[in-house]
Amino acid sequence: MQQNRLSPSLEECMKTIPLVLTYKHECNYLDDEIAQSAFVHPSIQIDNSLYSELIELGFRRSGNDVYKPRCPACKACIPAKIPVKSFAPNRQQKRCLKKHSQTRVITKPAHFEQTHYDLYLRYQNRRHQGGIMAQTSPNDYITFLSSDWSQTQFVEFLIDNRLAGVAIIDLLDNGISAVYTFFEPDLADYSLGTYAVLWQIEQAKKLHKDFIYLGFWIENCRKMAYKNQFQPLQLFINDSWLPYLKTSDNASALKDSTVKNKAMV
Repeated sequence: MQQNRLSPSLEECMKTIPLVLTYKHECNYLDDEIAQSAFVHPSIQIDNSLYSELIELGFRRSGNDVYKPRCPACKACIPAKIPVKSFAPNRQQKRCLKKHSQTRVITKPAHFEQTHYDLYLRYQNRRHQGGIMAQTSPNDYITFLSSDWSQTQFVEFLIDNRLAGVAIIDLLDNGISAVYTFFEPDLADYSLGTYAVLWQIEQAKKLHKDFIYLGFWIENCRKMAYKNQFQPLQLFINDSWLPYLKTSDNASALKDSTVKNKAMV
């Protein structure tokens, strides 16, 4: 299996940036698992170029904070990215693109808008009932999705001139990071989450960027496992980007690599 090893500059970056471990807590994705994260130390001044390197090491951002999972006994959260030049939509994704042939897209700066916030709350209350994010305040909402240093955009999707969904993206040196997407709950049949990723792939091509960073793929979590529908997909395992393939041989290789990764905790 072909492996894309880290460049020497990225390996050096990993050695020189101090990290801070959070307290252990219940996992938000998998039952009976304990989660813990490693955050980049607040003394490190992060900018978009540094973050573009860190995301290649499997990090993500939440607001201004940059982190990666460091769970004591689990390595289920695996960073995933799409090489856009190799991507080919499957039959279902082609149908999604056709369905959105009249969808209007507007790109905006990362500023608070009441209509976005109201849609976000409707989405959280319908899709994640009982979750803490359903009670998010306006300040917590914009602090979570934007940052002081990233090149963040809010992408609106309008169906029949109605705001149907919003995708938050970060423009990186060599890619686009899919930060978060939310949509009108009663428009679920439009598969806006899928369309948002497909739009980002085309946008990355237009901007001559190579990757879409999808965050973490979690095989046994339904709301995170969908990412393997975008092929070819690459997964960051044992400091290498490995291709995710659906054949049994590659599935076994992926499982073996994950077991090795667990042994490193």
